[in-house]
Amino acid sequence: MKKSTLALAVALGAIAQQAGAAGFIEDSKATLGLRNFYINTDNRDDATKAAGAQSKQEEWGQAFDLRFTSGYTQGTVGFGIDAIGLLGVRLDSGGGTNGASAKTATNYGSYGGTVFPSKSNGEAVDNYSSLGLTAKAKISQTELKLGTLQPKLPVIVTNDGRLLPQTFQGGQITSGDIKDLTLVAGQIEKAKGRNSSNNENLSIAGANGRTASGRDSNKFYYAGGDYKITKDLTAQYYYGNLDQFYKQHFLGLLHNWAIGPGVLKTDLRYFNSRADGANNNDANYYTSGDYGTNAAGANITKGKVDNNLYSGLFLYSVAGHTFGGGYQVSNGDSDFPWLNQGDGSSAYITTDSQISKFARAGERTWQARYAYDFAKVGVPGLTAGVVYLRGDNIDTRGAIGATTPQRTINSNGANEWERDITVAYVVPEGTFKNVGVAWKNAVWRNDIAGQRNQDENRVIVSYSLPLL
Repeated sequence: MKKSTLALAVALGAIAQQAGAAGFIEDSKATLGLRNFYINTDNRDDATKAAGAQSKQEEWGQAFDLRFTSGYTQGTVGFGIDAIGLLGVRLDSGGGTNGASAKTATNYGSYGGTVFPSKSNGEAVDNYSSLGLTAKAKISQTELKLGTLQPKLPVIVTNDGRLLPQTFQGGQITSGDIKDLTLVAGQIEKAKGRNSSNNENLSIAGANGRTASGRDSNKFYYAGGDYKITKDLTAQYYYGNLDQFYKQHFLGLLHNWAIGPGVLKTDLRYFNSRADGANNNDANYYTSGDYGTNAAGANITKGKVDNNLYSGLFLYSVAGHTFGGGYQVSNGDSDFPWLNQGDGSSAYITTDSQISKFARAGERTWQARYAYDFAKVGVPGLTAGVVYLRGDNIDTRGAIGATTPQRTINSNGANEWERDITVAYVVPEGTFKNVGVAWKNAVWRNDIAGQRNQDENRVIVSYSLPLL
């Protein structure tokens, strides 16, 4: 039995002995979340279309998300337990439009389709489910959790962009005992994708392929903290290390400044990412999107992690309006790295959008944003927003040398742009209070080798029902 599993079992046993204690039950909460999710992606035809590649991906499903959060037992050390039960039911994924690939003699097929896990022949399953348990202990303002986690930190972010959310397995300790300082540290061993019922090891783009040469790790370490310098200024530092793949340092600064009738929010971020262990010299551990660190004869678009990413986002909110703009630079020899098992994931960058992330090697991205809260004109619960991003100077294939490429250069300064529109409404009162409806539309265009343009629509109907 793994150490983490044994520790969870012991903790659950201790909690069971005190489950009747005051606080454990009194402070418990349970909710049932319902999400009806539809997605339609149009992969536009062009010269890069591979034989047999799907031009249309479409899936529709119903999710049930049951969560229980206990209070803590009394005493110097309080114990508790959290649980999350997830069920996704397929409503439509027929006609070969689920986006999954079948298992063959040379690869293991895809992790799943756009929304649902897939069978070995590539067909979507009828339903999928999972159960996650988390034991927790608390002393003063320091809390330890073991089991199922959903961290949202600069170096590790849980993805919730489909029918069911992504979860991780591991342990995390959070402390708020020092005034104005929040400290976090943890270790992750497994990830369960948003379209999966199985826990998988961890990897990055380039090594995450489901083939015999794919490589992964079961150790991701992270630590860091937020320090509130003033009530309006917060400084952040975090460190993440995916064993044998990369080490990453993050610095952030958040500031709110009241200017006239509104507030200006400034969000500055810097990531420094470098190779770790086997990623330095083993091609099976290389990341995709590397254009400068390969030796002759190596795969010229894969190599070790080497990236610096700088970004600034500025948002001004006034009278229901939010105006925003930002700029990001990704430099170094590789794309920006993040935990990516190949089944859908998120990165803590200001350009992580509905379709693209805008964090390729050499890429420079500017963005413009606008959002409006219609409560200001008497329609509470209705919001709308639009985001436009444009990236250029992307490193692409362009070999040096006539017959034996030694490395590649920024051959043509490839570019991409994306426009995202979101309209959402949450019923504020009455019989259907808390019912939410959202429409998300995205258009992505690019001239990057091997990539197809995309148009995408998502419709989401959600409801959260308190049970305790």
